[in-house]
Amino acid sequence: MNIIPNFSLKKHNTFGIEAKAKKFVAVHSVSELKTILQENKNEQKFILGGGSNMLLTQDIDALVIHVNLKGKKIVKQDDDFVWVESQAGENWHEFVLWTINKDFGGLENMSLIPGNVGTTPVQNIGAYGTEIKDTFVSCEAMHIATQEMKTFTNTECNFGYRESVFKQEIKDQFIITSVVFKLTKHNHKINISYGDIQLELAKKNIEIPGLIAISNAVIAIRQSKLPDPKELGNSGSFFKNPILLKSEFESIHKKFPEMKFYEISETEVKVPAGWLIEQAGFKGKRFGDAGIHKNQALVLVNYGNATGQEILNVSKDIQKTVFETFGIHIEAEVNVI
Repeated sequence: MNIIPNFSLKKHNTFGIEAKAKKFVAVHSVSELKTILQENKNEQKFILGGGSNMLLTQDIDALVIHVNLKGKKIVKQDDDFVWVESQAGENWHEFVLWTINKDFGGLENMSLIPGNVGTTPVQNIGAYGTEIKDTFVSCEAMHIATQEMKTFTNTECNFGYRESVFKQEIKDQFIITSVVFKLTKHNHKINISYGDIQLELAKKNIEIPGLIAISNAVIAIRQSKLPDPKELGNSGSFFKNPILLKSEFESIHKKFPEMKFYEISETEVKVPAGWLIEQAGFKGKRFGDAGIHKNQALVLVNYGNATGQEILNVSKDIQKTVFETFGIHIEAEVNVI
């Protein structure tokens, strides 16, 4: 394990922001992780996964530990379900494809989400009607201060919309090393509730879709709307879709009857943040090398040499304008460092 000083993180964040780590080390096993933590107890630490859900606005004055643990396996199964475990450093999309190729159902709607498996529970990532919490069983995590391992169950993770205990009560205290999911072996619960998926399947004349068809539809939709981070720096959806009380939403909806929304409970509705941003006039706009993608207003992009601060300034301008226009606050989904 080499600790490298003054290390460039440009290739380790999907925005492609140039920022330096005071020190950098990649760990490939739980034992390496334990050793690094033990030998650097007094160092400030920053834990790095796939770099897909963060915006670097400054250099990181800390030891950056890149969690690069690899491996995936079936841990148990019965007639109906299979429990699969993935190490934290596995690429999420590649893991999803691995499960689909084995005809294990449950993750197909989350195809092509950038990042690594270990960070998926932190955000409770989700797409097209599914979230991690729907299939998540447990994760193993190392306590940074004591190096003790702890298992977190689904309930203990306290999942919410793009939220978990790892972003709240125990933020920065644990490093997730592996995750277990419970997936279906047959009688898959196919979710095509989103219109985009239905349209994509109709284009291909698929009436009874399987896991591969759903995954391919999601991939096609995402590729049509979202830029490839290898070609245009971005972090996927920058903002969360705001959730409003129905009573609060009704008064706003009277002023803006064309506003899109989805009922998510008897008392709450979700408003698409992309629609709000587009209506506020930001879709496709560019401010130097920072901008908003032309096909999806939720996605902020780095056209080449934008700084993290420049992208952050654009995001704040969007938040301010959306609030002034609609009276709705949109919150960043991306972690601003």
